[in-house]
Amino acid sequence: MFQEDGSSSVTSSPLQMFPMMSLSPNLMCPYPWLKELKPEERGLYLIHLLVTCANHVASGSLENANIALDQISHLASPDGDTMQRIASYFSEALADRILRNWPGVYKAFNSTKLPNLAEEVLVRKLFFEYLPFMKVAFVITNQAIIEAMEGEKMVHVIDLNVSEPAQWCALIRDLSARPEGPPHLRITGVHRRKEVLDQAAHVLIEEAEKLDLSFQFNPVVSRLDNLDIEKLRVKTGEALAISSIMQLHSLVGSGAAAASAAADNSRYNRSPMSNAFSLNLHRVAAQMNQNNTLGDLLEKDMVNGHSPSTDSASSSPLSSAPTSSIDGFLGALWGLSPKVMVVTEQDSDHNGKNLMERLSESLYFYAALFDCLESALPRASSERLKMEKMLLGEEIKNIIACEGVERKERHEKLEKWSQRFDLTGFSNVPLSYYAMLQAKRLLQSVNCDGYKIREENGCVVICWQDRPLFSVSAWRYRSWNP
Repeated sequence: MFQEDGSSSVTSSPLQMFPMMSLSPNLMCPYPWLKELKPEERGLYLIHLLVTCANHVASGSLENANIALDQISHLASPDGDTMQRIASYFSEALADRILRNWPGVYKAFNSTKLPNLAEEVLVRKLFFEYLPFMKVAFVITNQAIIEAMEGEKMVHVIDLNVSEPAQWCALIRDLSARPEGPPHLRITGVHRRKEVLDQAAHVLIEEAEKLDLSFQFNPVVSRLDNLDIEKLRVKTGEALAISSIMQLHSLVGSGAAAASAAADNSRYNRSPMSNAFSLNLHRVAAQMNQNNTLGDLLEKDMVNGHSPSTDSASSSPLSSAPTSSIDGFLGALWGLSPKVMVVTEQDSDHNGKNLMERLSESLYFYAALFDCLESALPRASSERLKMEKMLLGEEIKNIIACEGVERKERHEKLEKWSQRFDLTGFSNVPLSYYAMLQAKRLLQSVNCDGYKIREENGCVVICWQDRPLFSVSAWRYRSWNP
């Protein structure tokens, strides 16, 4: 992605100064030497500045953080190359974190910024259209449901965020073609907005009528964190399937994080600057070539062997946590005795208590997603800008700027989710060979070598290059023996 004709020699480059430079108030604008940097050097220096700035924010050194942000502003751009774009959103998130230290200023600055739920739905549809991750998740989810419901006469599917009816149109078509005949199908859709549910109902009822399949749609207008399980209307005799696509992580912090808010909600983590983030940029630059992706760049730039802590804020399994907490919520779903529950989640640890841990993990993760968009859409694309700003940018801001109950983007690795499901009373359902085959064929149809898929303990991990991005796993109710 960083394309530059000629060599990337650093013998006479400002990059030589990076390891020995200190950001101090004496370094004034407009930093004319920054304009001399080649694209790959600029990318490395932006990483250096972001890590430096985050360390200053974490230690409460706001004057030095401001200087770093000023330098970033001269290099970053929301419509530039991938590193320039991602630096724009991470610097905005760090600035947002600083502003939150002055609640009055922060509230005044954001008083007229109202959430636009219609645009949020739009950008998620764009993400579905231009990148294959959700399509793969839909294919695997539907196949797991079809296999679990073989021979069942009454099937009930609960979608915890029914934003894309195309998934269930495909399921209706598959069920209508069953050799043993179609079942009676009921889909319960949960969403915050009634108009989204109304649109889904219209599309699905029309599809079912076209195929002469007995169908009902049960809309539930609710956020996930205050969902009344009774409104799901699960009936005796139904075979139940549950689908959750990138929803459960938002509940991880609502139990334990709220209880520990006094500690976790401090605006700055005053830990000393970690040597694990010191950058040997001269060494890295010497290894660079024209074919580096941003993921490669970050992999080389971060210190070898650095592995952020996996300490995450989460409730104790099967504790007396309220139903809004993740374990209480999973316990409530377990109580519905689902034949299968298929879960898609971001496969990265963005739930560390330490800002620097989250910065490192999220830089890797979102660098890969920005690389995906770089491969799919031109830099001037308005659709790309909307996805980066309104979807990925907002996620980055929540991960970096927020603490306590305000931090909803608490993504965790598949291993952590597997432990949580197991301790809540679920058993893993290994995904079938046919589900894996369908997923691989779908990725092959994208005509982009960057997308990979791998099996991990009966689950699927979708990757960009070698970087895991999303996991899909299936679970079923098991009798609980304490």
